[in-house]
Amino acid sequence: MFCYQCEQTANGTGCNISGVCGKKPDVAALQDHLVYGLKSLALYADKLGRNPEIDRFTIEGLFTTVTNVAFEPAGIGAMIKRCYELKEKAKALSAAVVSGPYAEWKPAEDVAGMAAQGELYGLKTQHEDDDTRSALHILMFGLKGMAAYMDHAMILGQSDDDVLAFFQRALAATTDSTLGLMDFATLALECGKHNLTVMGLLNKGNVGTYGHPVPTPVQLGTRAGKGILVSGHDLKMLEELLKQTEGKGINIYTHGEMLPAHGYPELKKFSHLTGNFGGAWQDQAKEFVDFPGAVIFNTNCIQRPAQSYTDRLFTWGLVSWPGAKHVEGWDFSAVIEKALECPDLPENPGKEILTGFGHNAVLGVADKVIEAVQAGKIRHFFLIGGCDGAKTGRNYYTEFAEKAPEDTVILTLACGKYRFNKLDFGDIGGIPRLLDVGQCNDSYSAIQIALALADAFKCGVNDLPLSLVLSWYEQKAVVVLLTLLHLGIKNIKLGPSLPAFITPNVLSFLVDTFNIGPITTADADLQAILG
Repeated sequence: MFCYQCEQTANGTGCNISGVCGKKPDVAALQDHLVYGLKSLALYADKLGRNPEIDRFTIEGLFTTVTNVAFEPAGIGAMIKRCYELKEKAKALSAAVVSGPYAEWKPAEDVAGMAAQGELYGLKTQHEDDDTRSALHILMFGLKGMAAYMDHAMILGQSDDDVLAFFQRALAATTDSTLGLMDFATLALECGKHNLTVMGLLNKGNVGTYGHPVPTPVQLGTRAGKGILVSGHDLKMLEELLKQTEGKGINIYTHGEMLPAHGYPELKKFSHLTGNFGGAWQDQAKEFVDFPGAVIFNTNCIQRPAQSYTDRLFTWGLVSWPGAKHVEGWDFSAVIEKALECPDLPENPGKEILTGFGHNAVLGVADKVIEAVQAGKIRHFFLIGGCDGAKTGRNYYTEFAEKAPEDTVILTLACGKYRFNKLDFGDIGGIPRLLDVGQCNDSYSAIQIALALADAFKCGVNDLPLSLVLSWYEQKAVVVLLTLLHLGIKNIKLGPSLPAFITPNVLSFLVDTFNIGPITTADADLQAILG
């Protein structure tokens, strides 16, 4: 196997024995095979026009290959078979004449055979030129990340034909050996453009269904009684679980990226949405041991479970883990039954933290923010957010937040916030110095805040007293970065390490064009930013 799509890849170069994420070689090969099949499908789907069945499968197929989603070989094998069926259907419907290895793709009959084929379809085989392959992989990982956001949006009934057309066009382009570095660099930035649309669709789906988030205190302790812990990103799944557990004496807790759910009015109304348990995704195996109830994952973030809670672990949607019980559809009765069988959680109140500072909430007090800036009370804004992870070096983000001067405001989003969101940063004239904008899915809110501030101060975003200090882990972070680059945002600090799939020449292009650079030390970077 060879995989370097996440930040924690082995030795900073690539996992070639087993994935740091827990992905085994056969799963890696099957995922490579599925991506190959999606490219084959796209050759025909791109010429076919919009087909809801094919477009929806493409989104789910790409999301399945995102880091920390699917680890069950049989399930991926079933998707490969389905991909072939849809490819043959698209071929017949489009009547397109396509030649080459991708067009001739046909999977083996069994999972072992599919895995063997997948070993021939890996990342290293996708172009002879290192720089071109680097740009191609940036595009591919961006498509995977955008598919994750699109999946959430489509669950809430949101879609866009231009975006769906781009998925097929871009996937088909990756099969074209005549395209070079700048072709894929252009497509990658176009991916960032379309992702802005997708994040807008997801925001529309979330706030249209659950209302605009409002600042909300969330307690970090536990309440006496039965409990279910929900980890992931999907709000619709949480809502359905809340409905089905109402009146059953079961408290629902969020974990990781589900924390911002507490800020949505239509979810807040459920009194048994009790609090948030634990921190970021990478600590689950040691934290879930202390949660005696049922646990369910609804999107990416799952890792190898400890034996002590495997029997009460459930997956939903595209998430899978060998041996974990999978919930199909929207019936969570098995999870509820398990929670009722489990021991009670103790009465153990914890401290409270604030969430719910989406763009509507922040822009609702924009006049106070602008006044504070003009009065010199707020000197600078920092967006310190992104993915968290277990790799060393992420303490930088805690240190940076702690050392940010008291006349600065910190915006944060995604699970990177867990590095410092339990600290007390105080406020500036009633404005909290730490504003939790939401999930990584809510990067749209951070962009809207920046654009609104630029409009208020009659300047460009790059001229604002705003600095982006980002951490990345997987492919959703890649596509968010592409969106920021599409918007022309410069001077981004990225860490804790730069992606292994970016070659020196591609890095030089990013530095020269956008002045993107690696983090150094908190003191040095603060000095460079603030002077």
